[in-house]
Amino acid sequence: MLKPFPRTGGSVEREDGYLPLEAYAALGEGRSVALSGADGSIDWWCCPNLDSPPLFDRLLSPHEGGYFSVTPVDPFTSEIGYRDGSNVHETVFTTATGKARLTESLNSGPAGRLPWAELARRIEGLEGHVRLRVELVFGTRGDTAGPFLSTNASGRAFHVASLMGLFRHSEGVLIDAEDDHAIMAHVDVSAGKSELVAIVAGEHEPLVVVPVADIDRRIEVSCDAWRNWTERLGYEGRYREQVERSGLALKLLLFSPTGAIAAAATTSLPEGIGGKKNYDYRYAWIRDAGYVIKAFLRLGAHAEASAALTWLVGRLEDHGAQVLYTLNGKTVSEEEELDLPGYRNSRPVRRGNAATGQHQHGIYGDIFETAERFVVGGGMLDLRSGALLARLADECAETWKLKDAGIWELPEQQHYTGSKISCWQALARAVEMAEDGHLPGTCKDRWARARDRVAAWIDEHCWSEEKRAYVMYPGSDKLDASLALAVRFRFGNPDRLRATCEAIDRELGAGPYHYRYTGVDAEEGCFLACTFWLVEAMALLGRKDEAAVKFEAVIEALDRNSGTYSEMADPETGAFLGNLPQCLTHLALIQAAATLSGFEL
Repeated sequence: MLKPFPRTGGSVEREDGYLPLEAYAALGEGRSVALSGADGSIDWWCCPNLDSPPLFDRLLSPHEGGYFSVTPVDPFTSEIGYRDGSNVHETVFTTATGKARLTESLNSGPAGRLPWAELARRIEGLEGHVRLRVELVFGTRGDTAGPFLSTNASGRAFHVASLMGLFRHSEGVLIDAEDDHAIMAHVDVSAGKSELVAIVAGEHEPLVVVPVADIDRRIEVSCDAWRNWTERLGYEGRYREQVERSGLALKLLLFSPTGAIAAAATTSLPEGIGGKKNYDYRYAWIRDAGYVIKAFLRLGAHAEASAALTWLVGRLEDHGAQVLYTLNGKTVSEEEELDLPGYRNSRPVRRGNAATGQHQHGIYGDIFETAERFVVGGGMLDLRSGALLARLADECAETWKLKDAGIWELPEQQHYTGSKISCWQALARAVEMAEDGHLPGTCKDRWARARDRVAAWIDEHCWSEEKRAYVMYPGSDKLDASLALAVRFRFGNPDRLRATCEAIDRELGAGPYHYRYTGVDAEEGCFLACTFWLVEAMALLGRKDEAAVKFEAVIEALDRNSGTYSEMADPETGAFLGNLPQCLTHLALIQAAATLSGFEL
């Protein structure tokens, strides 16, 4: 369904060259993700892969970055929305002289993903007459490459470092100027008339000069493929529209060449405007992979869940229990800073991620919860996977007393309560899986003893009578919203968990949202997944009606765009913050909705 952007009406405005993050919709085909703004400008596209250097990076460099825009020449208003059950996106522009629709797709073919990247944009006249300006400005991969055009008997190509691309267009698109930096054109459409512009690109590979008519047809092929996928989802619960849209967002972040799941499609979008919390999320975290696998299982997307679990087990075999991996399964490089202005001048702009050198106990709980959900859903682990999990349970039993960086990847090593609960979770699930014959049972009794010691340690050291809550770490008076997850993990005393959730809601709540932990409000916005975690916990603790009210309030607050959600939001303005589309936000929504619908964990 198309809705106006902004919701209050009026034109789409850039501020110093920047659009608000909620102006963007995500396009994808299982290999890359592009962000298209409500003014018709694609300002971010890492091509040909989700973690490639960006071809379009105006998102982080508004005056020098690359972009691909199709925008009315005259003042306009916009209505935006995805097609039902699809990641094909539509924008309707209205000017004083007419209406035109822009339909966008990162295309796939009848047999699945194409050998090349194909970004298609169809322009249709709906009413009257509309002239649109087409601008294709080549990015420089963060000022590391000089774009140039080349011509031969087959046509003209653009080159940016190792990337080669073709600008394809229909006859009605008239070129005004072209050089090594950009191609400028215009197109006129009236009611019933349709034109097309597209990019076909690849890296270190020859390209077919694809007929424009074939690219146009593949928009519908791609739409049908998305709808076939959503129709096979097994979700029949409440909030189906929101769950389906979040499932489609997660599908965009599933890197089909390997089965890895990216945390987000962008880097360095700030958690607080002007702040330094700007990170590269184009990697696969064990935590996110585990949660997404469970979400796919709840949606009935078994093939995706199996592929993601296979990827995860393979990485654990190759590198051990790391916090995150590249989408190709390698270890992630340390951070480096890029010389770009950053979104709304929020620097630094980063590539790589410092968490690659951290240890987080939470990875044990995430791995075992994922494997346990897989077998409960009818899956079977192979012998290699079972042996690997048994070794990880031994490792968890051996190391749970150590300090770690916690779920929030903080620089201060502590005995974080959430980390200890994750160790308990891992050992509890390992015991259950061994009892059911899914894991070798040789060390089952040791795991059970360690599980009980962890639980006793948490209740002795991490509970605060003064706060009436589990605190962030022993001796602290801080609260941590991630402790709401302990309810889903089936940890401990329900009365203490209920009191903890009440304290989180009371002290960390801000409007319909919640901050991650005490004191972080000065640095960043509210973390959207935390609210959905709290909703799920409340429902599991028997307060389902109250939880539903909170869920519906946050869904209403997030209704600012086509359904592409970010990591955080400003509780005062509602503006989106952080990288997007954010895997953790969308999957937490799915889990909360499924729990509110009464579905089993």
